[in-house]
Amino acid sequence: MDNATFRSNTVLSDVHLHCPNKRHLMVRLNTVGQPVFLSYFKLLWNTEDSSSEKDVREATTEREHPYGGGDVLCDKDGNNLKNERETNIEGVEALLDDDGDLEVVRRPRSASDLEAEDLLRDRVYPVILMKGGEDAFEEEQGGTCSDVVKIEHTMATPLEDVGKQVWRAAFLLADYILFQRDTFRCCSVLELGGGTGITSIIMGMVAKRVYCTDVGEDLLAMCEQNVALNKHLMEPGRGEVKVKELDWLKDEFCTDPEAPYSWSEEEIADLHDHCTVIMAADVFYDDDLTDALFRTLYRITHNLRNSCTVYIALEKRLNFTLRHMDVTCEAYSHFRNTLNDLENLQDGKMKYTVEPIKLDFCQFLVYERIEQLQRGGSGCVISFKVKKQSPLL
Repeated sequence: MDNATFRSNTVLSDVHLHCPNKRHLMVRLNTVGQPVFLSYFKLLWNTEDSSSEKDVREATTEREHPYGGGDVLCDKDGNNLKNERETNIEGVEALLDDDGDLEVVRRPRSASDLEAEDLLRDRVYPVILMKGGEDAFEEEQGGTCSDVVKIEHTMATPLEDVGKQVWRAAFLLADYILFQRDTFRCCSVLELGGGTGITSIIMGMVAKRVYCTDVGEDLLAMCEQNVALNKHLMEPGRGEVKVKELDWLKDEFCTDPEAPYSWSEEEIADLHDHCTVIMAADVFYDDDLTDALFRTLYRITHNLRNSCTVYIALEKRLNFTLRHMDVTCEAYSHFRNTLNDLENLQDGKMKYTVEPIKLDFCQFLVYERIEQLQRGGSGCVISFKVKKQSPLL
């Protein structure tokens, strides 16, 4: 005990907590003893289902403030309430104590008051899934098979296992895919750092073939399970999602037939011959991995037969650092610098151009589009479209 070690690298994603009044079913423990939960995410296809960001925000506001928000009263007798409030203000002085403080008389809180308050709060119920429970839960959701995405995930992990959680940027990229369905229809797609696979699953609803890649046998097994759970979303004869290993720290694809999730020579050839879209969501949190990702990105695009478009979405996570004595986001800054280097690359073979994507597209999944996902006053553009053009002549 002379050399005690303290660890504080547990990472928690709050996406699953932004599902009001939904239960998350614990289905099993994974190979390293982490609880695995099953969550259902409903796709909002039309405006009546709050398919836009504004509608989702208004629905949340209405749930938290039943009588409206801001300075507007939504009560039928709103004008009378406003006049009554103004009258009460005139008599405030009568309620002040000797020191000039407002003296408020409170009545004792009863058990019924506490119950009423609890009804206004959104609850998250971790429930162990029993035999037959999954069907009951699906009926409770009120959604049909065609508009529900089922995802197995963890809720808290060490930093090296963050791919097992669900992150906001994955939802943001999924929204863009659904909004631009015609753009991705019948494409061949590669996802880097696919994690639980939710973005690849959404892409599989419109694309011809998706290679969802990451590292770690346990994570890839979870991803493959999620793909199997959502086969109902993909059109027959199309929308194939293949889960494969792709380690950014290695220079080659894993082709060992004995290794799980390895690549065949035919699959590598298919990727190089037909891939026109590459995507990644929330994969920038470590500078070394960021460098490795861009090296992998360069190597793959260099070997593609066709020009391609790379879509990147990430959340800018701000932290206070002692080195700067200020709130910064060093991982994001390193990402932007590396991206600028890629755009300025002049090797006579390829040209990359970066185009910010406007984030005014509809919202098809319920999550918080927080400021760190969008362009803020500091000019942080979280979603990029990177085009690889034909070789320079």
